[in-house]
Amino acid sequence: MNDQEFGRNIRRICQDDRDGLKNIYEDYCPMIFSAVSDILNNREDAEDVTSEFFIRLWDIADTYRAGKGHRAWMITIARNMAIDCARKRSREVSAAEIPDDRQERISAEDQVCGKLSLEQALMTLKKEERQVVNLKIMGELTFREIAKILKKPPGTVAWRYRTAMDKLKEARL
Repeated sequence: MNDQEFGRNIRRICQDDRDGLKNIYEDYCPMIFSAVSDILNNREDAEDVTSEFFIRLWDIADTYRAGKGHRAWMITIARNMAIDCARKRSREVSAAEIPDDRQERISAEDQVCGKLSLEQALMTLKKEERQVVNLKIMGELTFREIAKILKKPPGTVAWRYRTAMDKLKEARL
């Protein structure tokens, strides 16, 4: 979806037309899920935040300003929601209560989803590298947009992306 189509769908949302939200959801749900799951490292929380994101999008559609890059705008909102969720969870659960079998559960879920090799390869990356790869590939963002979201220099973002891609090539994806 390009900026113009996104803008049309936002205007539809502002007119209480649910089809506008449906169109955005269908095009961007995987991107939003990927962005928040990188932060949360928990499938259930990522699914919850993704759902909450689209509810919030309905409520804040009138704040969107065309020409600023809709993908970066959405990912920034989604990342902030994920960070809020992570903070809330960290207050609810102490580190001692996190089960040691977390990685086994993640792997089992991935096998069910049929994405084991991709997920395993992505898990070999550092968290920062994984975020850049997801924002670049799933979010279709430029290095400059990613740098703005992550509050890092564009050169650092580009370097992390190249490093991550080299690691993924070594994993033979």
